[in-house]
Amino acid sequence: MADYHFVYKDVEGSSTQWDDIQRKLGNLPPKPPAFKPDPFTPAEDEDSKPKDKNWIDNKTEEQLEDLEDDLDDDRFLQEYRRKRLAEMKKVVKIAKFGSIVPISGSDFVREVSQAPPDVWVVVILYKDGYPECGVLMQCLEELATMYPATKFVKIISTDCIPNYPDRNLPTVLVYNNGAVKANYVGLYTFGRRCTPEGVAMVLCQSDPVLNDGQNEGEASREAVLEGVRKRFIEKVISQHENDDDGSSSD
Repeated sequence: MADYHFVYKDVEGSSTQWDDIQRKLGNLPPKPPAFKPDPFTPAEDEDSKPKDKNWIDNKTEEQLEDLEDDLDDDRFLQEYRRKRLAEMKKVVKIAKFGSIVPISGSDFVREVSQAPPDVWVVVILYKDGYPECGVLMQCLEELATMYPATKFVKIISTDCIPNYPDRNLPTVLVYNNGAVKANYVGLYTFGRRCTPEGVAMVLCQSDPVLNDGQNEGEASREAVLEGVRKRFIEKVISQHENDDDGSSSD
């Protein structure tokens, strides 16, 4: 007849009196602590969070669109949602350019002549390997960043105008509403020392070409020029402060 062995297991963490005595004598290791689960914390429900200003600020434009029905009963949040959407759309409109876009001859009509009537387009005709083109290109790149509501494009001169003389490079054309408003041939039309501020002043001599997108409507030429002067003064002051910091550290 087979032997059967029964193993008795008590509740986890419990011990016999004999085990307790042996532990006191050091013959057994200390009794492990009884298992105790962490307190239960239910997951936070998104819908239960208070719907305040900060809650709306953390939403994307798509999420705000989806919230229209949920906010019908709260006039304040609904109005704030509309303002946030308007701000987001304004930022997108302002930042629609912001750099010089390379185009080819086949792109010219679409990108320049057919640009929206409220958009000024600055076109630079250039060729690689001409230092004067590089100098003016750097100035225009800085202006494109500062005035993201003005469109800047660059095109190789002979792609734009066949047999265009290299001696006329760089050339800048200014377009608005499908028409040429100004043209500047050669680097020195922007002054003996070509700087972004000098180029900006020349571009805005007759029209408000540069637009930073901060105004609701089209700014006047005087307002744009005043903004250019203000930026120039701020840049000079900043450069002087940096120079002073550098000299003091020496």
